[in-house]
Amino acid sequence: MASNKEKRIARWYFGGLASAGAACCTHPLDLLKVHLQTQQEGKMTLLALTKNIVKKQGVLALYNGLSASLLRQLTYSTTRFALYEIAKQHVNADSFYKKVAIAAVSGAAGGFVGTPADMVNVRMQNDIKLPLEQRRNYKHAVDGLYRVYREEGVARLFSGASTATSRAVLMTIGQLSFYDQIKMMVLRTSWFKDNMTTHFLCSLMAGVTVVLMTQPVDVIKTRLMNAKPGEYKSILDCVKHTAKGGPLAFYKGVVPSGIRLLPATILLFIFYEKLREYFGYLPPDEIRKKIDGLR
Repeated sequence: MASNKEKRIARWYFGGLASAGAACCTHPLDLLKVHLQTQQEGKMTLLALTKNIVKKQGVLALYNGLSASLLRQLTYSTTRFALYEIAKQHVNADSFYKKVAIAAVSGAAGGFVGTPADMVNVRMQNDIKLPLEQRRNYKHAVDGLYRVYREEGVARLFSGASTATSRAVLMTIGQLSFYDQIKMMVLRTSWFKDNMTTHFLCSLMAGVTVVLMTQPVDVIKTRLMNAKPGEYKSILDCVKHTAKGGPLAFYKGVVPSGIRLLPATILLFIFYEKLREYFGYLPPDEIRKKIDGLR
């Protein structure tokens, strides 16, 4: 069973499903991260912010924008996982640098495809802290996409696409290539088997890598997507404005980001590995071996 499980191949859509499942579990932390990153003064702590939202809006307010978060994962993560897995099947990706290269290209494609849903996700999460007269009040993700298109134009849907793509490249390298490499290394030892304990350890290490790599880009991306038209002249202008708060301004929200990304990455790969184990398919050469073994 262990050998068959190890050789099973994930279907192209497993990454999107696993990411959506993880997003359902960690969405409140993602919302808190967005709120902290869009603060200009940086006075409110994570705990104070949580209490403030629950007190004013109720517990369900922590799930504001969930539909956009799910749409983002079903576009962004499905794309990056599908391209990564397909490329690995056609390229001898045993070396780490090949995994990184494949992950970078896959992440760039996924980041661009997921930008519109990501933008609506950020706006819906940030809406509840705005005064009533300034709220956008998107009914759901699709309504948000349509209203941005109708009111601000199609180009606005891809506002922040460059930073979203940059972050997606780093995210995919940190998650997919590091997870694969770490898993390959630990399975070569006699201490680990291809089981949930190994998946947990490898995904935890990949999650730490992701947090350190992506946080500065994530802050800039969030501010650009949440900005009103004309608030920032360019990405560089947003970077300069953020830098006025000092170097730590680029790591605003790092605590909820880490608290969210670590369990999100762990859940993502546990879900992904279970989908692969139970619903993945064997490559043709393994099927032939099974048939030969029955003869």
